[in-house]
Amino acid sequence: MNRSVTRSTGWTKGLFATRRRALASSAIGLAMVGLIAGQAVLLPSTGPAFAETPVVATNAPFSFADIVEKVRPAVVSVRVKADVTAEGDGMGMNPFGDMPDGNPFEFFFKRFGQDPRFGNNNPHFRKKMPHRFATAQGSGFFISADGYIVTNNHVVDSAEEVTVVTDDGKTLTAKVIGTDDKTDLALLKVDGEKPFQFVSFANSDIRIGDWVVAVGNPFGLGGTVTAGIVSARGRDIGSGPYDDFIQIDAPINKGNSGGPTFNLNGEVVGVNTAIYSPSGGSVGIGFAIPSETVQKVVASLRDHGSVTRGWLGILIQPITRDIADSLGLADAKGALVTEPQDGSPAANAGIKAGDAVLSVNGQSIDDSKDLARRIAGLTPGSKVSLDILRDGQRQTVDVTLGTYPAGDKVAKAGDTGGNNGTATARLGLALAPAAEVGAGDRGVAVMEVDPDGPAAEKGIAQGDVILDVGGSSVATAEDVAKAVEAARAAGRPSVLMRLQSGDGTRFVAVPLAKS
Repeated sequence: MNRSVTRSTGWTKGLFATRRRALASSAIGLAMVGLIAGQAVLLPSTGPAFAETPVVATNAPFSFADIVEKVRPAVVSVRVKADVTAEGDGMGMNPFGDMPDGNPFEFFFKRFGQDPRFGNNNPHFRKKMPHRFATAQGSGFFISADGYIVTNNHVVDSAEEVTVVTDDGKTLTAKVIGTDDKTDLALLKVDGEKPFQFVSFANSDIRIGDWVVAVGNPFGLGGTVTAGIVSARGRDIGSGPYDDFIQIDAPINKGNSGGPTFNLNGEVVGVNTAIYSPSGGSVGIGFAIPSETVQKVVASLRDHGSVTRGWLGILIQPITRDIADSLGLADAKGALVTEPQDGSPAANAGIKAGDAVLSVNGQSIDDSKDLARRIAGLTPGSKVSLDILRDGQRQTVDVTLGTYPAGDKVAKAGDTGGNNGTATARLGLALAPAAEVGAGDRGVAVMEVDPDGPAAEKGIAQGDVILDVGGSSVATAEDVAKAVEAARAAGRPSVLMRLQSGDGTRFVAVPLAKS
């Protein structure tokens, strides 16, 4: 017999014996106290008999086995092969980018066909490089008998090949039907033996404190089950414009992305997407996309291959306590319109800067994020009633929603050509001329902010307007990029920006990432 097991068993027997003696002594002592006090106390006649009386635990933990047995066959491991030839990992990157032109290393690299200033971005060098591929793993789950699978967009992003491994070990080739980067969802389709066992989405809302079970492929260990509770609802983690995450404490790790979180009925309440982890492993804080969001996005991906969203066309900001007081509002709720975009549905309906949007179709709005999510979840072309506060008076404005622009009104960080897109991308900003998007007559509007970028770290937010960079006025994204590159060329560690946020202006020093 294993010595450690033996020791454990011996210690356990000794513990039970000690407990029997202690309980016996306690029973005798209690009987004596009862007699001295002259009270009628109903006790067992002997100590040992009392100690050996079995205790029935009325709150014994239940088992998740029945739930897991029901849902696990619908959960798959997702394996992705992606082309990373153009991505830097030290091969072809420029380790001497801070050296002046004409240095000896520049001559060396040019002689062997590589321009050290651009590394892998040099088209002549890239043609000579063999394609390099990387593999990644995630999770997913069947939502239909004919092979549709839900996973995360970041799991299959830039995928050359996608395969799924079912719970019984079968490997199937998957096709990406559609993706949505704003909610980080993707829809896959596989063919093979049908019908596939699938799971359904929950129709009832989940509450804080409810039990949940997560099934997925952490670290490539497919079919792994963890359990916990719902820790919070409505979390905004800065990953996108429509953040509304469920926070759970069921252990979630790398590879769980795209996997389902179930309630005790075996229904999907969320799709595991992100974790908070200073160490890279689970610390009991995971985030899942709510099932109501998943159902809407997946339905659109299945029917159209993409997601269309309702669009008001306004720049908004939260209503703080101070703003609420100035407007005469009892609660700091709603969204304040900083500017309607020219020609937008909101502008056409008469929405003005300074209007406070308090509800949509009779449902109150918590904040600017809530308004964005509500409008995005509605069908383009539908009519909505906005309850607004203007000049101290409540009124209702009807708006026919447009379609959220897919980049035509939002200048992404690569639209300016040359290296200018790279410069603004390093700041983590997507920009557009303020005049073109109705954000004012001067400056460049911040349309999107990378939550992990240096601009976000300094508090620059969507809706801010950059007025000048490095002391020079800017009117386009290219102007910003040129000013950033000029600061970098001068060897400055950061670039000073003057921004307009709401009615005020401020200066922000944004650190410059190395090339």
